Amino acid sequence: MELLDDKMRVWTNSSQYVKPNSGVYVLYNRKRDPIFIGETDSLEAKFAKYVDTEFEGDECKQKTSFYQRIFVENPKEIQSQLIEDFKNQTGNMPVCNAEIKIETP
Repeated sequence: MELLDDKMRVWTNSSQYVKPNSGVYVLYNRKRDPIFIGETDSLEAKFAKYVDTEFEGDECKQKTSFYQRIFVENPKEIQSQLIEDFKNQTGNMPVCNAEIKIETP
């Protein structure tokens, strides 16, 4: 289930070459199931941190094999909408988002 209109990319192969723009990203496991929907003011900084720290020891996100990303001006709003859409379609939150409280506008 791809959530964004961006091609799915292999994690670490191309994640180090992302622009420093604000955006929304989806992390996928080996089965290509969405496991996390995130947002950031700088995709470059966020992905570099994830790569350098191996997801800061987050065992859930360490299952990442693929990702999608889009550059947007309002990442928090788009993230909330994507999570809500995913929840409406599947009845669940992405597994790595389950512990996070999402602010809704």
